[in-house]
Amino acid sequence: MTDFQPGYHPGYTDPARMSGPGGYPVPYVRASLGGRTVAYLLDLAFIFVFTAVLATAIAILGVLTFGFAWMLFPILGISGILYSAITVGGPKQSTLGMRMLGLRVVAPESGRPVDFLTAAIHALLFYVAISTFLLWCLDIVFGLARSDRRLGHDLLLGLAIVRD
Repeated sequence: MTDFQPGYHPGYTDPARMSGPGGYPVPYVRASLGGRTVAYLLDLAFIFVFTAVLATAIAILGVLTFGFAWMLFPILGISGILYSAITVGGPKQSTLGMRMLGLRVVAPESGRPVDFLTAAIHALLFYVAISTFLLWCLDIVFGLARSDRRLGHDLLLGLAIVRD
């Protein structure tokens, strides 16, 4: 269907042609903003644990390499992005918090999985937006104004959070 045909709605697929998890069309199983928020709050705890394990591993490696591995400590600053890239870019397409709520990240029209690099950029854009109050507000306004509840950083990368 093209944009000049009657019944065309950008961002939505024809239910007869496209199905997502459980046989539902991908746009009709979008995640709510509340579910995404709870998943992120759960992920904060998992990121803390991931960072602690990573810091411990770097400390132990530093002792074993006579301090050489301690140069890896700056990686802890991007541990949230690494966590998201590894989990969202993996086969389950979701972070641990998202899995607990039955959410996953997909390409909105096809339901295809997200690769590691796209997942890392998605997380980076999220953390940039959340660390800047005005960008965070703009990101949320996108989610509130759109019927599919995609946030600004989702739109920039062409991703959507859907329910399984």
